Amino acid sequence: MADLTMTRLHEAMVVLYAISLVFYFIDYLNKDAKAHRVAFWLLSIVWILQSVFLVMYIVETHRFPILSLFEGIYLYAWLLITISILLHCVYRVDLPVFFINVIGFIFMTIHTFAPSQITQSPVGEALSSELLFIHITFAILSYVAFSLSFVFSTLYLILYNVLKKKKWTKQWTRLPSLQQTEQGMTASLLTGIPLLLISLILGLQWAYLTLDNISVFDVKIVGSFVSLLIYCFIIYGNRKRRLHSTSYAWAHVYAFLFVIINFFLGSKLSDFHLWY
Repeated sequence: MADLTMTRLHEAMVVLYAISLVFYFIDYLNKDAKAHRVAFWLLSIVWILQSVFLVMYIVETHRFPILSLFEGIYLYAWLLITISILLHCVYRVDLPVFFINVIGFIFMTIHTFAPSQITQSPVGEALSSELLFIHITFAILSYVAFSLSFVFSTLYLILYNVLKKKKWTKQWTRLPSLQQTEQGMTASLLTGIPLLLISLILGLQWAYLTLDNISVFDVKIVGSFVSLLIYCFIIYGNRKRRLHSTSYAWAHVYAFLFVIINFFLGSKLSDFHLWY
């Protein structure tokens, strides 16, 4: 009965989240202050419920929820909502908040409607130290940073096309400037790259200390290092002015798509990243 109630509450959160996005979209189209307030408070309710469930889960399991794929997805969605609320309150940016919440909603839906029996991970049984915990935490934080770079790059492309075609309307007044979106892309990358590097170093160290047979050519390991190199090349290309304007933004988009593919497909094909 308790599990059924929790399931229904999670489904209710998804519904509230969806309604919030609808009101954000209405506000974007019509600059409706009332719709904007409703969207923000609905999102705040979702965040409060998520936070309560997160704390309850930590108290019940006596650990942080990162040892399975769907635990990681839940934490990832919670972090995105938290960042969107902070951006709303501190920087008063509207369209980036909407795009961040679209990504958060997608992952929250994946978590809620995934098969209920898929909850545990063999990785959890192998947690012999805090090293693995820190590795996974830093990896999730790097994914959040790369998600922000994807949002800012998408906004840059939208704004660039609007300005180029001279189709500026009131709907586009909520967009940040080209300079702000480019700064957002760069800041996100400069945050995500060291986080991912630290995560990979700690993950390899844990694997060599804990696992008997490990190959550096494991699909997830190779994919993660390729992701890191891609983002490093993007930063290098931007500094050398080989990547700028729309080419810089498109590089962020393609890099994030690779990260997502590696996150899901790499986890399935990996010999020891057995996240279910």
